[in-house]
Amino acid sequence: MSLLTIFTAPKPFTNPHIATIQRNAIQSWLHLGEEVEALLIGDETGLADVATELGIRYLPNVRCNQQRTPQVSSIFELARQASQSPLLAYLNADIMVMPDFVMASQQVATQADRFLIVGQRWDLDVKRELDFSPEWDKRLRDEVRSRGELHAPAGSDYFVFPRSLFTDMPDFSIGRAGWDNWAIYHAVSQGWDVVDITPSVIVIHQNHDYSHLPGGQPHYNLEESFQNQELAGGIAHMYMVLDTNKQLVHGKLRPPRPNLLRVLRKIEVGLMPEGERKGTRWALARKVRRFRRAISGTL
Repeated sequence: MSLLTIFTAPKPFTNPHIATIQRNAIQSWLHLGEEVEALLIGDETGLADVATELGIRYLPNVRCNQQRTPQVSSIFELARQASQSPLLAYLNADIMVMPDFVMASQQVATQADRFLIVGQRWDLDVKRELDFSPEWDKRLRDEVRSRGELHAPAGSDYFVFPRSLFTDMPDFSIGRAGWDNWAIYHAVSQGWDVVDITPSVIVIHQNHDYSHLPGGQPHYNLEESFQNQELAGGIAHMYMVLDTNKQLVHGKLRPPRPNLLRVLRKIEVGLMPEGERKGTRWALARKVRRFRRAISGTL
């Protein structure tokens, strides 16, 4: 039995660049060793062929919304049913990870019972299919160090958690904004250890455009993203990496080291009222948010 099951719901493989970076991501997971298995979920064009070629289990019968966008609740349910791993990891299909990702997951699991692992990503321009011959991870790490850029602590592209968690989720639309923020909010509100592994792990996002989305516009401008936010309970539940309550540093869990961004975010959350976006507290929260965004680029 594997320790960790990585699952994802890829985009269609029709756009050549999207196809390339998704193949890179999936192959990085397949080179993590016998402790890791991977699952591909959905019925997007080209997905079955890639699953067959790479020898990965493929789960096509995912529940979708009226726009035929897969629902997060169904994706998580299918992965749980198909796997016996004690740890599950949802990764966006353009995310590459290396062995340090597995090590960090093990380290957190030995120190916490109920937890959610998240973190910042490193953005990297990748235009070609990568070479996964021996020492692929060293070469990739060198590329990130030379030309990668650490993304601001907003939005999340990967989640690791024990298989017993996230069994009851709203019917969010995958690939749209809001559901990832809710996942962090939910974990914090449940009293779980919500662990930022940024200090210990390099997780790589391969840059891409939004040509795969309606109108070629970013996902946070789509109606499905607004619907996700509503399902999540509104803007007050849009949590991010700055809201984590633990960090993994040198293999140990510890409280996050205070910094200006975390202090501003704590003030912002404390001021933000539930419900309608009006009143003095809401106005103050917006001012704090604008200042935080101005110095960090976060959402």
